[in-house]
Amino acid sequence: MFQSVAGQQFGSRAYQFYQLTKPRVVSLIVFTAVIGMFLSVPGAVPLQILLAATIGIALVAGAAAAVNCLVEQKIDAIMTRTSRRPLPRGQLTSLQTLLFAGVIGGIGLALLHGLVNALTMWLTLATFVGYAIVYTVILKPMTPQNIVIGGASGAMPPVLGWAAVTGEVTADALTLFLIIFAWTPPHFWALALYRKNEYAKAGVPMLPVTHGDKFTRLHVLLYTVILCACSLLPFVVRMSGGIYLTAALVLDAVFLAYAVRIYVDYSDALARRTFRYSITYLATLFAALLADHYARQLF
Repeated sequence: MFQSVAGQQFGSRAYQFYQLTKPRVVSLIVFTAVIGMFLSVPGAVPLQILLAATIGIALVAGAAAAVNCLVEQKIDAIMTRTSRRPLPRGQLTSLQTLLFAGVIGGIGLALLHGLVNALTMWLTLATFVGYAIVYTVILKPMTPQNIVIGGASGAMPPVLGWAAVTGEVTADALTLFLIIFAWTPPHFWALALYRKNEYAKAGVPMLPVTHGDKFTRLHVLLYTVILCACSLLPFVVRMSGGIYLTAALVLDAVFLAYAVRIYVDYSDALARRTFRYSITYLATLFAALLADHYARQLF
């Protein structure tokens, strides 16, 4: 009986720490990093590099998410979508969170340095600092352009994956970076539009709070147009072929339709659908890059 209760308590505590890592966000980060690895070489990625880089990047990304939860715990307690996280609910302490982030982040960096290469380790560390410190501590409470400037950290995963395999950062890797960098503003501003009141209550200067809905809706549309242009770059620079181009055009058309509707006929329900679609968009776009990459090798 005691062992059963102890096991349940351990499982519950482990799940609380797991929640600190924002697993849904990290899964997309890791996915794009892995795609970057596969796109960097014509053949297979060495298994050791694939496993070590994937685990290392995931651990450091999880550590950055935990630090974000630590810094923003008071804001998270106010906002409905984040109020059930472990820190606002009092399930974990600040010290436990800090120690957890330090341990998993340190293990991740050690894996990258020891089993991958130093460049990937330093780039991953810089990405951690960019998200956990520059974005979370400095930019987010200071400027409504936090998403645009801070988006550089979120756009790094495919570059990290590319560097892990090749030991360098090339123009093709930066093309992948540019796609995610352009994707970030319409993705987050769609969320901010229907969460505007919560951000205002929490004192976070998101664009709809500081400049109003109409201004934000226009910028969602403008940045979606920029994203559509950036998404075609892999085909323009001959990094990809017809399979990717077809997928990108279809995905772009749907995203652009959402953005136009947000601008001319806004509703919170539409913004929610746009936010959810933006996640599907990015994952499918990168999957299409991978499919095109190997299809071109076969045919």
